[in-house]
Amino acid sequence: MSSQTLRALLISMRPKQWLKNVLIFTALVFDEKLLYAQALQATFFGFVLFCLISSSVYLLNDITDVEADRQHPNKRNRPIASGALPISVAHWAVILLLLISFPLAYLLSPGFCIILLVYFVLNLSYSRWLKHIVIIDVFVLASFYVLRVVAGLTLIEVTRFSPWLYVVTTLLALYIGLGKRRAELTLLSEDAHTHRRVLGGYTISLLDQYITIVSATTIVSYSLYTFSAPNLPDNNAMMLTIPFAIYGILRYLYLVQTNQGGGAPEEELFTDRPLQITIVLWGLTVLLILYLF
Repeated sequence: MSSQTLRALLISMRPKQWLKNVLIFTALVFDEKLLYAQALQATFFGFVLFCLISSSVYLLNDITDVEADRQHPNKRNRPIASGALPISVAHWAVILLLLISFPLAYLLSPGFCIILLVYFVLNLSYSRWLKHIVIIDVFVLASFYVLRVVAGLTLIEVTRFSPWLYVVTTLLALYIGLGKRRAELTLLSEDAHTHRRVLGGYTISLLDQYITIVSATTIVSYSLYTFSAPNLPDNNAMMLTIPFAIYGILRYLYLVQTNQGGGAPEEELFTDRPLQITIVLWGLTVLLILYLF
């Protein structure tokens, strides 16, 4: 395999998207197990395996959507769509990733292996059928984020994890998914439905209403979590993180509606400095409250 092909393969595996898999650490952090070496090690290995599985999914999606991607103004530059990565090489890479990931995942935790399998099968179903169904497509996208959180729970012995975090993760994922659809609709304009069939069922105004509902519900749910979850400090110090959560949600909405961003949430995290600073400050505040208070 030439260096150019290897580079094209790595790009197709989308390492920037691995940032989403950090959600696996949610259980470790919020169950206050971050300082436990065994739990940290198991979660780290789980993160690596989830990255491999998600990369196999990205490769399969690019193989399946190669013709549609070639008609897309941005996706046509992807290695498989552009011809930089032969489809045969991508197929073999998927097989290798699966042969490595699932056996190691089972050895790490049978429950974790099941979650990986559900994630993989659900992605295949999404790519073939579910992505064409209005509203369901966004719910399935949100489920991928929630599965990452659940995967982290299977890797450690959970004692203090709050169910509120499932609710917040689901709503936040819906919010990001709706922003993604809005960005796609804006970018592709009147040709949107020819590139992605489901976009024909959405309008900008409809998505704006959905985003308003979900963003408001996310803020309320997160606020309720900060003072009602039983595992948090009795002084309600976690409420100090609410301003960061609100600003982050509003900032992302600004990027979606003003800068026409949001089509690739991970790109916003890598490029938007205010959003980066907000997430870092939120994370540091959470760690201080959970581990020092």
